[in-house]
Amino acid sequence: MTIDIIGAGIGGLTTAIALEQKGFKIRIFEQAEKIKPVGAGIILANNAMQVFDKLGLKKILTENGNPVSAIKITNSNLEVISEINLTQFEQKYNVKNIAIHRGSLQQILFEQLKKTEVYLGHKLNKVVKNEGGHMLHFENGKKIQSTTIIGSDGLHSKVRTNLFPHQPIRFANQLCWRGIANHNLPTELKNELNEAWGKNERFGFVQIAENKVYWYALKTYKNAQHKQKINEIEKSFANVNSTINNLITATPKEQINLAEISDFKPTKNWYQENVCLIGDAAHAATPNMGQGACQAIEDAYILSECLGKHKTNEAFETFRNLRLKKAHSVVKTSWTLGKVAHLSNPVLVALRNQMLRMTPKSISTKQSQQLFQLAQV
Repeated sequence: MTIDIIGAGIGGLTTAIALEQKGFKIRIFEQAEKIKPVGAGIILANNAMQVFDKLGLKKILTENGNPVSAIKITNSNLEVISEINLTQFEQKYNVKNIAIHRGSLQQILFEQLKKTEVYLGHKLNKVVKNEGGHMLHFENGKKIQSTTIIGSDGLHSKVRTNLFPHQPIRFANQLCWRGIANHNLPTELKNELNEAWGKNERFGFVQIAENKVYWYALKTYKNAQHKQKINEIEKSFANVNSTINNLITATPKEQINLAEISDFKPTKNWYQENVCLIGDAAHAATPNMGQGACQAIEDAYILSECLGKHKTNEAFETFRNLRLKKAHSVVKTSWTLGKVAHLSNPVLVALRNQMLRMTPKSISTKQSQQLFQLAQV
């Protein structure tokens, strides 16, 4: 059986690697003309690194990234108000959270493919059902018959909109800037993720390699006029801690990416006959938990295990049932977290920070445990 994967992003490539290792014949169709080392940074959380460990990629990813052993929420002056220590999970699962350049990760995954056929410059236009399965129509004019399709083509998935057209995207009214600064953090900050919560805004940063710090900044907008007014990061984050300001100024302006934050409400429509969605195509989440790509990586592993044990339709149903609850929890929690982090009322901000300080560590430990535990197939 040949399995066709739409999208050569992190989820699609990981799925191809996992299925290839099980002996499946894989074809990938990617809209980009080349696989380029673009993008900002990413944190491969413990759950994602467990998957890569199972696929034999733990060593190469660890060597090309930077370990992260703590996550800290701070106020705008970088004073810690909440902390999650990850060392107990490092010991339990024998993997560490790894911060890495997204382009480096994609290139590493691409180079792991042994037999998979990769068709670049193939942007999907539509999927048409026929007697043999489905016909894939691409914008370059190519038409390819497919029996089994995995849609890993992101939030704006063409596969999803062809199968389930009535799933509108939900906007969070937040702008997000991402960049990589040529900078080294102080020793005490090098192995932790810090995220500063202010009023209507936040700023996170983490070392991903020598002289490379990945950072992201988010700010709420009230309306279209306000959105246009705050779209320049230098103005939006003019009065911030010097560490944050140094990261912004150390990043070439043309390399700062600006995007609007969005997702879509959780749905059970992940598959139809021999077509299955994974990652953001199935359960797009706002990036407030840093789990978007990690959930796609989990999908890749669980789906490959299901396809290795069941016939296609049964595998897709089993996959959805195993992953639905956790994926939806991430979507819902991420959406709520984004709203809480962007409170504007000073009284509510102070109350939020006080509650974070008072929350027992056992609660965050339990939440992390649920997040990091992989489903058993």
